[in-house]
Order: sequence, then C-alpha cells, then structure tokens
Amino acid sequence: MKLARAIHFDESDQRVYHSPARTGEWCLSGGFEFSNWTQADLTGKARQAFANGWLGIETFGRVTFVAVTQMEEAECDSLTEHLAQHFVEFYGAPDLDSARPVALEEIAQMADLCEDHAPNTLLTVLRDLTEAGVRETFSVIAAQDAGIAQFAVHGSVDD
Repeated sequence: MKLARAIHFDESDQRVYHSPARTGEWCLSGGFEFSNWTQADLTGKARQAFANGWLGIETFGRVTFVAVTQMEEAECDSLTEHLAQHFVEFYGAPDLDSARPVALEEIAQMADLCEDHAPNTLLTVLRDLTEAGVRETFSVIAAQDAGIAQFAVHGSVDD
C-alpha cells in the first residue's frame, strides 16, 4: 500500500500554518476539517491551511508538499487507530468503534490517490469553497531521476 509523507523543501510551512506537520509524518488530504467552513473562516493562516494544506495524521498539523511512499500494513493499522481517536476527541464521534470505519475510509482515499504514482512523486492539493462544499484538486510532480554523482562530493581525504 502507498500513502504520502510530509516533506519540506524550506522553512515556509513553519510560517504559513498555525501548526505545521512534522517532516516524514504520514498525511491525508484532511478536507473533512473544512466541511462546515464558510468564506468568513478563510482568513490568515487558516486560509492557507484550507487552500493548500495536507493534514499530518500524527501531529494534525499542515504541510504543503507530500511524497508518495510505501507503507506497511502495521503502520496503517496504527494510523487508523490514531485518526479514529482524533475523530472521537475533536469531531464528536461517539466511540472508537464508530470512528474506525471513517478513519479507514479517509486512509483508503489517500491510498487510492497515491496508488498509481511512483515512490517519491510529490503531490499538492488546492481547495476551493463552492456552493456545493469543498472542492479539492491535486497536482502531481513526478520524481526526477538523479544519480548519486549529482550530490556526492568526490575527493581524497588525504589531500
């Protein structure tokens, strides 16, 4: 199964989100967070989270870029439980048994988005608030092939 992890190219997420996701944490679209929002909610850092932020499943912070990565089933089980607990604590789910199927569905949607992409493919999200609700579109940035010689410094330690 593939899912996506938070990736940072610079420190900008630290400035634009109230709570930035941690580099390397598993992420979802997280559009459910905005299901009851109106135009009045779209100000400042909250607007940035709405417009372009993926949701980290561990910190529940936001990140601009995610990278497709292979995930082990045991990791998925742990994330499902963590997300279900979040639904109970923050979204009013009555209990874990009720929240678990919703958490599984959110993870399955993200897995479907990642499934056809090679590892290290970057994804971005763009959200709009429409009369029908939140509309999400996704952009894909294919991983570039790079040889180690492009990054490694060759030389002698004796020089």
